[in-house]
Amino acid sequence: MKRIAALLTLAVVLGGAVAVDADIVDGRLVLHTRSRPTEAGSQEPPEIVYETVEWEPEKTAVIICDVWDTMKCKIVADRVAELAPRINEVVSAARKEGVLIVHAPSGTMDFYKDTPARQRCVDAPKVEPAVPLKWNYLNEEREAPLPIDDSDGGWEGPVAEGTRPQTRQHPAIEIADVDAIGDGADVFYLLEQQGIENVILTGVHTNMCVLGRPFGIRQLTYLGKNVLLLRDCTDSLYNPEMPPKVSHYRGTDLVVEHIEKYWCPTVTSTDFIDKPPFRFEGDQRKHVAFFVSDDHYGADKTLPRFAQQLREAYDLHCTVLHGEGRHELPLVETLRDADGLIVYVRRLGLPEEQMRALKEYVNGGNATIGMRTASHAFTLNFRDPPGFKVPEGRAEWREFDAGVLGGNYHNHAANELGTDVSIVEEKADHPIFKGVTPAKWHSTGSLYYTSPVKDDAEILMTGSIPDQTEPLLWTRPYKGGRVVYMGLGHPDDFKEPQFRKLLTNTIFWAMGGAVPE
Repeated sequence: MKRIAALLTLAVVLGGAVAVDADIVDGRLVLHTRSRPTEAGSQEPPEIVYETVEWEPEKTAVIICDVWDTMKCKIVADRVAELAPRINEVVSAARKEGVLIVHAPSGTMDFYKDTPARQRCVDAPKVEPAVPLKWNYLNEEREAPLPIDDSDGGWEGPVAEGTRPQTRQHPAIEIADVDAIGDGADVFYLLEQQGIENVILTGVHTNMCVLGRPFGIRQLTYLGKNVLLLRDCTDSLYNPEMPPKVSHYRGTDLVVEHIEKYWCPTVTSTDFIDKPPFRFEGDQRKHVAFFVSDDHYGADKTLPRFAQQLREAYDLHCTVLHGEGRHELPLVETLRDADGLIVYVRRLGLPEEQMRALKEYVNGGNATIGMRTASHAFTLNFRDPPGFKVPEGRAEWREFDAGVLGGNYHNHAANELGTDVSIVEEKADHPIFKGVTPAKWHSTGSLYYTSPVKDDAEILMTGSIPDQTEPLLWTRPYKGGRVVYMGLGHPDDFKEPQFRKLLTNTIFWAMGGAVPE
């Protein structure tokens, strides 16, 4: 089944998803990239950039780097074995669309010497590269030092003595006759022979081979290829006992972010198969999804930055479902394993299958937080002009405000008045307010008219302008879960430490966890 980009799958049924073909529009791959361009030496926090690119399949290759059958450290080898089946699903979908699959289990070419796939690389004519083909170490002129210390080799447990035990690629990854098997320079020769301009890297290890091999990210970038990293289908070689002493999975995130800063954008496997991005079973971090599609308050900038702060400060796994003001939201398959959802959306009519999946998540008693324009997230028109009809194939959820959030949005005050924010005095001991000071401040965001709210809503904060006060933040139970709405979220709010602390507390509380110190 071909998927149309205008109908990006949100999620269909929890669990049991079936892999389908990659996103294809007019014969082109549709890929949703994330990057954070940064100059070496810059001290400014990078802006996280989301873009959609379209590549011709016949000019695209996926290189699978060093996904060996075993390694000399069992902990590391077990993670590779866990990752291999997902890589196989991705390359199977990509292969169906005409993408060249290059298997590159370095140092094991003798195992494949009589196969058509290996012969394809051997037969590729040698060509002179623009830069020497070699292992590429850290480029101090282009990138900062790696954010993890892998000077101990990255091993996390006992290491077998002797030579490397690997003999082949992991057998969970199918090698078809139309594929290629290469190592070092002959991978480049094949890419040139086949007219490959675009390359997606997957495999291990992100901080070493994926970056440094003669077919790795640094080399391909030097050679002028368009390069992407499949960020959920990789793993670092990092021992969490070494600096910065974060979890192994956060260590991998840090390396991915380093690549997004200095080398190339990244994508996830959801651009190829209808499943959430891959996560290792050992990755037990809480997963927070940010559902962002706002064209008024810059949430496409503020929330990705805030998500990054949560990753860094609390080791949360954060995913930004980035609508960019459109009615289609890529990567919403992520909701299947999300522990909490933040909705900052304004007047979207989603494709019907997406809306069904969103309702399934919210009605499943899962933590849901609505911010500012979420009070009119899925209502296309404020006053419904005569003759208005919801576009075919789209769906509204007009009851989201009253039925889920418990609100009653019906307009807002003048922008220039802003909002005087106050914690309700008798609610000051609520966990959401732990460490939130001062108890009153002024927000430059306009006051939303939200009263009366549902009877079961617990109003925790109010917002005021001269002669009028409205509920500003409240909680309510919904389908066995916790729902929170806050009328805050103006770009200037994110500059205030008390707001950032408030939002952090709200997320942890809604997910049922302890509010952090």
